[in-house]
Amino acid sequence: MPIAIAVTSADLVLPPTDQHTPGAHVLNAPERQDFTAALAETSDLVGRHGHVIVLYPTTTPLSYVQRLHAVRAMLESDRIALLPSALPPLGTAVLVRQLRQLSACDFSPGVLGASARLLAHYIYAGALLASGSRLHRVPVTLPTHNGSGRPGGQCAVLAGPTPQLVRADGDVTLAGPQFSTTLTYAPGTLGSEWVTGRLAEQWQVQGLHPVPMPAESAAWWATGKLVEFAAAIPDVSLLYQMVSQMRQEACHWCGLTLIGDRCAFCSAPVAPPERAPRAIGTQRRKALAPGAG
Repeated sequence: MPIAIAVTSADLVLPPTDQHTPGAHVLNAPERQDFTAALAETSDLVGRHGHVIVLYPTTTPLSYVQRLHAVRAMLESDRIALLPSALPPLGTAVLVRQLRQLSACDFSPGVLGASARLLAHYIYAGALLASGSRLHRVPVTLPTHNGSGRPGGQCAVLAGPTPQLVRADGDVTLAGPQFSTTLTYAPGTLGSEWVTGRLAEQWQVQGLHPVPMPAESAAWWATGKLVEFAAAIPDVSLLYQMVSQMRQEACHWCGLTLIGDRCAFCSAPVAPPERAPRAIGTQRRKALAPGAG
């Protein structure tokens, strides 16, 4: 049975792009489930799947995040990974879908959990906004309107990998991926033609996937007048190749195999090379060598 992928909202579970992609388990918020039930639910997930990877947005209410950590602590389990995502809502959902795809592969739990940080760097997540005047989650400067020095008009925003904001009717375009992607987009109250036409053509996407707008998108982008989008690698074989080419090593704390610089399950950083003991041993051997001193 695949490693379980769990999320904190049903909006983070997008339709699969192929028939082999497993689903994801949607956890209940504290106001909808008491602690005892949450404990039993998570314990059952661990028992059935062996390991559970929980992906949640960094905007998740603190009470919910605290409950996740409390459940993990009560179960005394190092088989539960709690991974925050700073991507916008739709970008996080696309990342979850990629993890679901890879969960059906032969990756170890530590490698699969650590791959979330790697994959997030290759998701181009943004939105077309009626106005960017209240945008505060993306560190960009609002472009002026028709050279008047005043902000205004529709803006296209890229939250990651590199934040960028341009006027939708201007000559400057959003920096897109230099690899093959499909574009998942959530139509809002704005027309989607700019996203499905101009942006899709500029980014040379290989397919378009419309999905419902996540409930948290309006709050994340500080406006309800938007079209959210995320371009990402859809092919599980390419995702598998990307992850498998990363250097793997054992976590010095929990023993799981991992990639990157931190274990997804116990949060321990990769241990630095043990250079000091080797240096001391070398000096000692030199001191004991015949004729030394």
